Amino acid sequence: EERLVESGGDQVQPGGSLRLSCAASGFVISEHGMSWIRQAPGKAFEWVSTIGAGGGTIYTDSAKGRFSISRDNDENIVYLQLNNLKIEDTGVYFCAKDFTSFYRPYLRGQGTQVNVSS
Repeated sequence: EERLVESGGDQVQPGGSLRLSCAASGFVISEHGMSWIRQAPGKAFEWVSTIGAGGGTIYTDSAKGRFSISRDNDENIVYLQLNNLKIEDTGVYFCAKDFTSFYRPYLRGQGTQVNVSS
């Protein structure tokens, strides 16, 4: 069974940092595009970042220069480093396998909550 389990969310002050983790099982992350998506309170899901099977990375504009996606192939874990967090980064962050569009099927975990507040 393929599964994703996120962790690392917490409450932080603006300007703070967090590292989110996504432990994958049932498949090899390096053979798939792995993404992070998020949902702010009362808002639609938003794609944040993707690391491709080849290791290339892309980010939504609001994440460029602040967030960094990476993976540990030996541990089968995907990370999202969040730096210089802003209040508008608050939301539930989900890890996703083979995400291309919210209108196409993809596997995601249960999410981890990030709260940015002073």
